[in-house]
Amino acid sequence: MTIRENYAYAKAAYEKWGISVDEVLEKLKMIPISIHCWQGDDIGGFEVNRNELSGGIDVTGNYPGKASTPEELRSDLEKALSLIPGKHRVNLHSIYAETAGEAVERDQLEPKHFEQWVSWAKENGLGLDFNPTLFAHPKADDGLTLAHPDREIREFWIRHCIASRRIAEYFGKELGTPALTNIWIPDGYKDIPSDRLTPRQRLKESLDKIFAVAIDEAYNLDAIESKLFGIGSEAYVVGSHEFYLGYALKNNKLCLLDTGHFHPTEAVSNKISSMLLYSDKLALHVSRPVRWDSDHVVILDDELREIAHEIVRNDALDKVMIGLDFFDASINRVAAWVIGTRNMLKALLYALLTPAKQLKALQEEGNFTERLALMEEFKTYPFGAVWDYYCETMGVPTREAWLDDIKTYEKAVLSLRS
Repeated sequence: MTIRENYAYAKAAYEKWGISVDEVLEKLKMIPISIHCWQGDDIGGFEVNRNELSGGIDVTGNYPGKASTPEELRSDLEKALSLIPGKHRVNLHSIYAETAGEAVERDQLEPKHFEQWVSWAKENGLGLDFNPTLFAHPKADDGLTLAHPDREIREFWIRHCIASRRIAEYFGKELGTPALTNIWIPDGYKDIPSDRLTPRQRLKESLDKIFAVAIDEAYNLDAIESKLFGIGSEAYVVGSHEFYLGYALKNNKLCLLDTGHFHPTEAVSNKISSMLLYSDKLALHVSRPVRWDSDHVVILDDELREIAHEIVRNDALDKVMIGLDFFDASINRVAAWVIGTRNMLKALLYALLTPAKQLKALQEEGNFTERLALMEEFKTYPFGAVWDYYCETMGVPTREAWLDDIKTYEKAVLSLRS
């Protein structure tokens, strides 16, 4: 059977449950995924004085073809985007500034250092998101930044975060879609602290100063990201989930949930509905932890599907900003983007093709037998046929055919890089 014949069969199966597959695909087209630029160069960035990774961040592997210039990174992103259906966003860190060979300190960064990114985004119809980079810097060597006991160091990072918000505002104005500025800090201690409160007081004061600078929310949305532990901060992280959740709710900021930043037995999918009761919006960094926050490429596993279900069944597609955050240098970096982003979209499609209203009604009626039976049966409904049709109609390769494009690109482009 052809892709269109398979689609017709699948469409009929879903429409028996009142699911309009055509409407589902139109809805899927409108969901942007924020694709992280740092997968393409192992979080290297383009600072004139580059520093080793720190803050518990590590990238393993040495697959050939890593991007080493802005042009190479944008070329790789274009190749990945050409193999992913839909229109999406690109997420930048401040270390991806282009300063024409001039050493510019992070607290002195300006919109002009990202003009080429904005021009490229306009050409490709993309939105941009942003992150201040509070790691891989001499002023972060001891694992403390916004919570540092040294006021001068704190003030440096405060200025950097304010500069980052202004850059994101510039993105929003130029591209007509607000940028998400997400603040993550590595601050914490390797061993048991004797005082947990004081660093958190300093972090709160630093955030208050950062957000005291007015930035138009029509162009920039502020998010703060928690973590359970990190390499070098195993015993205590200043910016815990409880800290940031409380701060976000009190100060009307977005709380960003990274799927690798919690205890191994915690499910981020289970947090989404609770947070939506109290927050108009929330943000996600979707990753895949393997035993620790190791940021593996996203696969179509149970948790990814459940995250998508929670977003879709709660009618929150316009409330949850979905971004990706993984870095794997052991495989083709462009392929990693394609695999992870396509899987995020597959999970959303899978959720959109589930009879959520009927399943909710069965739960309310106490009909748990039928609820369980249907949830299990829909796991083998022909959603793959709908995905293939979607890819074909969106002009990207179906099934594993995209790998041929990656192999050609690797041979013609990546393999020639030193």
